[in-house]
Amino acid sequence: MSSTEPERLQKVLAHAGLGSRRAVEDLIRAGRIKVNGKRAELGQRVDPDADEVSVDGTLYPLKADLAYYLLNKPEGVVSTSDDPEGRTTVLDLVDVTTRVWPVGRLDRDTEGAILLTNDGELTQRISHPKYGFPKTYLAEMQGVVGKPVVNRLAKGVELEDGRTAPAVVKVLGRAPGSTLVELTIKEGRNRQVRRMGEAVGHPVIRLVRSSLGPLSLGRLKPGSFRRLGTAEIRALYRVVDL
Repeated sequence: MSSTEPERLQKVLAHAGLGSRRAVEDLIRAGRIKVNGKRAELGQRVDPDADEVSVDGTLYPLKADLAYYLLNKPEGVVSTSDDPEGRTTVLDLVDVTTRVWPVGRLDRDTEGAILLTNDGELTQRISHPKYGFPKTYLAEMQGVVGKPVVNRLAKGVELEDGRTAPAVVKVLGRAPGSTLVELTIKEGRNRQVRRMGEAVGHPVIRLVRSSLGPLSLGRLKPGSFRRLGTAEIRALYRVVDL
């Protein structure tokens, strides 16, 4: 049973960050909001714990205590909630009062984007192979990575746990002794990009995850984090069909 009292829809959505009450009312009048699959009405009451509200066809999170953060994980930090060896974890870098957890993992020696949230359903969908959540990496690889190697990486390479799925691969630049390659994959195998580099004869020297689905690091510095905006949360929901 729900522990909350039903409240007016425009108040709930305004509190959840969709916009001002007047802006929400305009969306309701335009028919862009649905409650449990039916067109919403002005003054309608909803239970944030029990009702599903969608905006333009995308489920909208109602609970005020849901939190979403993007962290740029530095090298040497472990992407777990706690570490028995006493190493620095991603949660040590995020000074927030709401309990959150990391979605997926980055190797200790890999840098970049990691999502921290307490949204269980979103976590489950991002982590489930069924939804093919895309992740983009910038990999500095040893040697000159030419077109034949790019094609191999893109089509999939054989690893000890099976062939990798097709990937989007681009060469971004070259330096003496190395090549900067961008790879977008939709799998979450352990150390996958590094193992792909080894498999094609170009070990990864440095690896940074630059984006998670619609979320990009942008100018976020290593060790820094930011709270996601409403549009970014909705974009995440769309990617995993919520």
